[in-house]
Parts: sequence; C-alpha cells; structure tokens
Amino acid sequence: MDWLPSWCREHLGAAPAHVLFERRSLSAVVGVRLNDGREVVVKARQDEGRAAACVAAQARLAQRGFPCARPRTPVAGVGALAVHAEESRPGGGVLRGDTPEIAVRYAAVFARLMTELTGVSVPPPLPNPRWARWDHAGPGLRPSIRFLDEQDQSAVPAHVVETATRVRKRLLAANLPCVLGHADFEAQNLRWHDGGIQAVHDWDSLAWQPEAALVGAASGAFANASPPTLAPIGSSAAFLAAYQQFRGRRFTEEEREVAWAAGLWPALHNARWEALHGDRPVCGAAVRAQAAERLRRAGARPADLYGSCTSPG
Repeated sequence: MDWLPSWCREHLGAAPAHVLFERRSLSAVVGVRLNDGREVVVKARQDEGRAAACVAAQARLAQRGFPCARPRTPVAGVGALAVHAEESRPGGGVLRGDTPEIAVRYAAVFARLMTELTGVSVPPPLPNPRWARWDHAGPGLRPSIRFLDEQDQSAVPAHVVETATRVRKRLLAANLPCVLGHADFEAQNLRWHDGGIQAVHDWDSLAWQPEAALVGAASGAFANASPPTLAPIGSSAAFLAAYQQFRGRRFTEEEREVAWAAGLWPALHNARWEALHGDRPVCGAAVRAQAAERLRRAGARPADLYGSCTSPG
C-alpha cells in the first residue's frame, strides 16, 4: 500500500505516523495514527461499483446514532481500488456461542439494524457480496470467482453441489421485494461491552435482497468466527422467531421458507472453499448434518422453478 501516505495527506490532511494494525482478506484494512494524533481506519477493496453506496449508508446510520464507525471520507479510487477512511472504534469483545439464548441477542441487534436501514435511501449496492450472490446473472450455479473457479471442482462433495442447487432454485423462485441489509452478520464483525452492542463492522458487505433472505443468512452465520460454520437448527429457529418479534411482524410462509433456504447459502460457499483448499470440512460437516431438515423447512424441492427479486413498490 505504497499509495497510503499520499492518500492520507490528500484526503485526511495528515500523513500516517504509525500503523496500528493491518488485515488482509478480500479487502485490506489498515489502522493508522496520523501525525496530528487522530486514529483512523483505511479500507481498500476491488472497486465493483458498490462501495460508494455502502459507505453512504454507513454514514447515515452513524448520524442516526447506530453503533458503527463514522466514515471520515467518501470513497475515492486508487487504480482499481475503492478506498475510504472511517473513525477508529477500538475495544469491546466478541460474543461467542451458538446457543438459542445467544441467537436471540444477535437477532435483537439485527432487527435494530434492519429497522434503521429502512429509512436509508442509497443506490442498491450491486452486485451483492460474492458469498451472498445466489442471485447472480451468470450461467453457472455460483457467481464467477476466478481463483476458486480455476481449481478442480471435483473436490467439492456432491451433497454440497446438490444442496446449493436446491437452495438457489428455491431462492430464485421467491417473489419478494429487495431491501438494504447486512450480508456478513457474523460474530467476528460485532463487538460487545458490558452486555450491550458496542459496534457493528464490515459495512462493505451491505446487500440488496429480500428481507427474509438477509435475516435467514444471518440466522445461520451469526456465531461465525474462524473457521466459520453453520449455527444449530434450533438456534437459527430462535434467531428467526426473535427477529420477527423485535420487528413486530410475522413472516409469511414464503418468507419463512426463503429464510431457511438463505441460511444455508453462506455455509455452502464456505463448504466449497474448504473442499477446494483442502481444509478441514467444518462447514461441510455441518451442511451434511443439517441440510435435509433445512431444505425441508425451506420447501426446497428439486422441481422448484426459477424466479427473481423484484423492486420495492
């Protein structure tokens, strides 16, 4: 990141004096102390055209008092990267566990998050994040991810492929409006203090999908740290029930089925990743154990027809 010093001087008015931390995965995240004493976090990721909407939504939530970092700059291009800076929100701890009681605590935060986002108007942050992109327009089962697609796909277990096929068919058959929501609602992206939520991170992962799909994905992934897995069925059920209670409305039968289908999709993405990289099949084992019951609750029959998301209104 040799562009970082000049970027900070141009967009923040000060140069980095010290690097506090650095993390790299699908994006690069660097915490820096500037030479004027301010501490900020700079985020850089491949520019897919969605970053500006994500940062704008994050800024609106921060203005409303939602516990998230306040952006300090808009998104700016650096070559093929989309870059912005936000305030540093250190401290807090990860709430670990996947029991129904823990699930209800996470559901309360997710319900608050989704309620706040209903009042935020930004262009849809499309395309959706790759691990949530069951609604892609490509020809294959999964969205194109070059570094995964180039590997030997025969390593992926047949039950993972079959389950993903049924899940995607069920999700595409839904006729539900899309809304703005967080598509990476995992324990590793939240921080808690004294029993309450201190910060929700990773706003680059906003998505434009049916509410039930976003809630369902969160119900399966809320306990994820490293390595990720799939929450127990009883805990996902507790999450979904609590979310509806906190939001003050009951899902329709279609929404309930879509939620159960969407709860499998991130775990299927991770199970494929494990298989292609020769990792221990943590998600793969959870999918194998839970798929039949989750597919039943999703109404995900092999003969489901394809459909698509519709726009609100």
